[in-house]
Amino acid sequence: MTDKVIENNQVVIMGEIVSDFVFSHEIFGEGFYMVDVNVPRLSDSSDVIPLMVSERLIDVQEDYKGLNIMVQGQFRSYNRHEERKNRLVLSVFAREIEFVDETPESSKTNQIYLDGYICKEPIYRKTPLGREIADLLLAVNRPYGKSDYIPCICWGRNARFASNFSVGTRCEIWGRIQSREYMKRISDEDAEKRIAYEVSVSKLELVEE
Repeated sequence: MTDKVIENNQVVIMGEIVSDFVFSHEIFGEGFYMVDVNVPRLSDSSDVIPLMVSERLIDVQEDYKGLNIMVQGQFRSYNRHEERKNRLVLSVFAREIEFVDETPESSKTNQIYLDGYICKEPIYRKTPLGREIADLLLAVNRPYGKSDYIPCICWGRNARFASNFSVGTRCEIWGRIQSREYMKRISDEDAEKRIAYEVSVSKLELVEE
């Protein structure tokens, strides 16, 4: 994690590969592939997190299903054009991959640190049970003028604190990546099941510029 260009976006996940590699895209002759990693939570549930891997990092023709890996990288976004509008697609971009014997049951299996800017008014709400939630969209700068747009969700006093943030506020976030299923309405009659990815925030701090 000493690479200067990625200090503002650092991810470590550990989990089990649960899919085959699927071709995503190619840049300057280098192929990139998607694979799903099942990352356990502290509770009995788990998150299935999409991983983007270069063919130069791992043999994408092999079947690794059932093997455990540790990945260091970044949480990235890109806009995919779908049905006349853009959809934000999120994945962990792998910089280093290491095969491990087993996945420990601890919070160390899923960690993310982001340093970015609020790029949309925070949405604060309370659940029917009175739990406080705030949704943030964080723009995290990448080299060469690009940015990743990362949805983040805060709870409790963090949600109250974040609800007062204004667009352009710089903040640091620590947490974990989570997947969440939801139903997307396609038409009046039809809906399909989709998965959203976001950062569940455990700690956040304002950065005074």
